[in-house]
Amino acid sequence: MSTLPDAILEVKSLRTVIKDKHRELTIVDGIDFTIGTNEVVALVGESGCGKSMTSLSIMQLLPKSGAIDHGEVRLKGRNLVGLKKREMARVRGRQIAMIFQEPMTSLNPVLTIGTQMTEGIRKQLKLTKEEAVTTADQWLKRVGFPEPARIRKEYPHRLSGGMRQRVMLAMAMACKPDLLIADEPTTALDVTIQAQVLDMIRNLIQESEMSVLFITHDLGVVAEMANRVVVMYAGQIVETADVKAIFMEPLHPYTRGLLQSTPKMQGKLEKLVPIPGTVPAVGQYPAGCRFADRCPVAIAACKEALPELRERSPGHHVRCIRDLGGIS
Repeated sequence: MSTLPDAILEVKSLRTVIKDKHRELTIVDGIDFTIGTNEVVALVGESGCGKSMTSLSIMQLLPKSGAIDHGEVRLKGRNLVGLKKREMARVRGRQIAMIFQEPMTSLNPVLTIGTQMTEGIRKQLKLTKEEAVTTADQWLKRVGFPEPARIRKEYPHRLSGGMRQRVMLAMAMACKPDLLIADEPTTALDVTIQAQVLDMIRNLIQESEMSVLFITHDLGVVAEMANRVVVMYAGQIVETADVKAIFMEPLHPYTRGLLQSTPKMQGKLEKLVPIPGTVPAVGQYPAGCRFADRCPVAIAACKEALPELRERSPGHHVRCIRDLGGIS
């Protein structure tokens, strides 16, 4: 896959494994993608396809049993794989920030919002306590809190889910990172709050001119937020293209299945077509195409050998022998 000349993040042949005494399971299997300056790339797929493990690999926040077995993660040309813990700690927050699906798992329940915000700001930006408080208040205002001083004094459990997610967004943005990783940041919120949080993220992206890796299974969010889309299935990338091509001319049967199973709010009502079956269990992948058992257009050759990710048209890559020959 080609590299963007102004790439902020380059993920090359990344392979992440989970090990125990008896076996080694591949969670992320040889993925490649690039994020350019000021670009929003959506990483899409069902639960269990490897999206979150990809983000944790980039951040070097894998569980103790996890490890990057092969490949590179380059941030502005610098390979993060193999960095010492202290070096990587300086990268997190200052150069790469991350917000998670459920902010209560990221916020310390026994510390006030202000303590948690100012600690990170002081550490990353080398500011005084007073300067850190001023910066925290500025960002809390920017994410919609008219009384930031009051919010700083609150504990996480005193805030709603939407308020906690806005606090996490303010914490992530306060250090002005080059790259924001948003891992399903609106999934745990109701529809109205989802829309508000997405509007805030979109506005902050435009104002700060940073790059974003937006991880989601919601294609409606993808249409609103992304410039390019990377579709993952069973630990591998199966399709990648700009957002218009993904919606107008999806080439992989899995991408088509995701689109057909997504409700549409405008026009006449259409019957949703679910994708049969489930994602194969980690480590129990078939020899051929990993989607073949669920694919409506699979042929015998699909089950014989794993297809390569190949470029069908400029910037549009797909892992499917049927698409390369044309699906009737």
